[in-house]
Amino acid sequence: MFGLDKKDSTLLIIVALLTMCAPFILNPFPSDSGLAQFNAGYPDLMQRFVIFGIFAIGFNILFGLTGYLSFGHAAFLGVGSYSAVWMFKLLSMNIIPAIILSVVIAGLFALLIGFISLRRSGIYFSILTLAFAQMSFALAYSVLTPITNGETGLQLTLDDPRILGVSQTADGSIPVTNLFGLEMRSSFNLDVGPWDFTFSSGYYVCAIVMLLSFYLSIRIFRSPFGMMLRAIKSNQQRLNYTGLNPKPYTLAAFVISGMYAGLAGGLMASMDPLAGAERMQWTASGEVVLMTILGGAGTLIGPVLGAGMIKYFENIFSKINDNVLHTWFSFMPDGLEDFIVAIVHPFVGKGWHLTLGLMFMMVVIFLPGGLVEGGQRIARLFGRKKADAAKSAKTEPAE
Repeated sequence: MFGLDKKDSTLLIIVALLTMCAPFILNPFPSDSGLAQFNAGYPDLMQRFVIFGIFAIGFNILFGLTGYLSFGHAAFLGVGSYSAVWMFKLLSMNIIPAIILSVVIAGLFALLIGFISLRRSGIYFSILTLAFAQMSFALAYSVLTPITNGETGLQLTLDDPRILGVSQTADGSIPVTNLFGLEMRSSFNLDVGPWDFTFSSGYYVCAIVMLLSFYLSIRIFRSPFGMMLRAIKSNQQRLNYTGLNPKPYTLAAFVISGMYAGLAGGLMASMDPLAGAERMQWTASGEVVLMTILGGAGTLIGPVLGAGMIKYFENIFSKINDNVLHTWFSFMPDGLEDFIVAIVHPFVGKGWHLTLGLMFMMVVIFLPGGLVEGGQRIARLFGRKKADAAKSAKTEPAE
């Protein structure tokens, strides 16, 4: 299907089903339940799941296939966001031109940075990309304020000279981003008993783009180009001895990865027309590294899983405060309740990074292949049990 083998087609179908049914899957608890705070089916968070999934998929093409660890990919995310907002200000509120410009500008920026950074490898390459990202952050924050609006961030105003659209609507407000008339913030609520499901136009647009990006990554992984990138990761020196120059391949992977980041930045601005310098900080680059390693570097679905887990922790797990903890342990005696809350408190709420750090340590130590390796181990365990059961049930002829 679509030029993929059976295994990859099955994986693509599974990801498509999970993505399309996300409003149901991410809202497992009734709205009036005490566990409703663990629901993640609201549009803004679902959009972040798929947008950062695109970001991680692109980063995985560079890091997972070639082994080149970049700490500067947030620069392309920020450049994509700025490009999209400028397109909204100058041309139209349609998201298609904005996304196209985001991908193109991010690709050109990645070509420039990659051409310089890829002259080195290993830790030197990582430091160079980090330096470029911090330079981009400093430029956006303080030097290029006429273009980026500095620390306030670039946003739409009522004075924007929009060529193919109005600067303000009939009621005097700023127009909404749209896809040929379909507003990105429009949504539909479905009430099924105590459950409340929200279907957002913006989410499904992002989800379709993510599926297309995921399909493209599969084709890259299975292509001769992808095999060459794996060879570079395996033993670049041996590849040099064969007479092949790996630099054009690594530069191409770097540019493709940067274009994915620009696409993610453009989608972020399309859902919320605002671009700030904070998207270029080194912490954003480190976040995508965590996503990829946590999910499984070099795997197809791993980065998407890692992005979903980190964004879930950031938006859901971080909201568990002392009041919630006291509600959970209210059945205990007062002294014991306070003791348990005091122990759990550093790991939730504002301390959610501690829990994430411990989880990351355990994954790196016990599951070097990330969450995907954990799933594979569980699958093999159940497969072995079934095989043992079938073997024991088999009747052996008497001798």
